[in-house]
Amino acid sequence: MQQLNVNLSIDIPTDYVLISKIELEDLQKEQLLGTYWTMKDLEVRTSKKQVWLKENLLYVPKFKESLDVKNGGFVYYPSKSGEKWSFQASEMAKFLDKNFCLIFGGRKS
Repeated sequence: MQQLNVNLSIDIPTDYVLISKIELEDLQKEQLLGTYWTMKDLEVRTSKKQVWLKENLLYVPKFKESLDVKNGGFVYYPSKSGEKWSFQASEMAKFLDKNFCLIFGGRKS
């Protein structure tokens, strides 16, 4: 088999930076640190409405037990009228990824 060695130059615009995939993933994770989502943010992230999220995720007993801040979780469940939901973004994102099949697959037992 023959080989051809090529020296190629590609101009990269000055407003672009090349980084490794690992560095990109680390930066994306860091973006969520110290960030909190509202219910609206969770709706956008999951493409599901609040009613669906409550019925299929937030009030499902096995999920609520680990999500609720009262149990050391990362979701603040409003206890009074007018209070807002609050989600620790980095932990909620991990939870959604880890439990995708259970949440979106319809098995809530």
